[in-house]
Order: sequence, then C-alpha cells, then structure tokens
Amino acid sequence: MQPVHWGDVTAAARALLGAPPEARRPRARAMIEAAHAAHAYMKRTGRGHPRLGNGALQTFARRRTLPPEPPPSDPVYADCLVAVLAALRDWRADPARRSRRRG
Repeated sequence: MQPVHWGDVTAAARALLGAPPEARRPRARAMIEAAHAAHAYMKRTGRGHPRLGNGALQTFARRRTLPPEPPPSDPVYADCLVAVLAALRDWRADPARRSRRRG
C-alpha cells in the first residue's frame, strides 16, 4: 500500500459512516487489504488496478460517493476514524502479513 496520509484516513472513515458499528473495523481492514493489493498490482504492471485503484487508501475509499466530512466531534465519525486507525495499526503489526511479504 502506498504511504498513508490524513486524507486517506478521513476518506476511509467517511466510507465507513453507513456501516454498523460492529462492521467498521473489518471493513476498514478490507479496504486496507484492497489498497495493498492494488499497490502490488501497480508495481507489477506499471498501471493502476481497474477496480482497486493505484494503491492509495483514499483512491479505494473514493470508489463510491462519500458523504461530506462531519466534524471530528461527531461521535459516529470519531468511531469511524478510530476504526480506520486501529485497522491500520493492526495491519502493520500483523506477523502473517510480514511473513507473506518476505516469502
């Protein structure tokens, strides 16, 4: 996956706004995995993936129309931001992901 910037986090959080609370972290993880797969495809082929984008989390999240960004004080949006940040932290720390990358 390409380096993650704040715009990636907020776009992913906005994509989660309609998800039920229990689905937010798994969906955030799925978006991260898709962005990672798109980046691998782009490195291999030299062009963005037709469905997954160019490997940026924001590009993948923006595949659909996103709602306007709420203020960070909005409790649902804050929960979505936390879900994205936690999923990023967990994905980076996942030993299975690191061993796949080396192997």
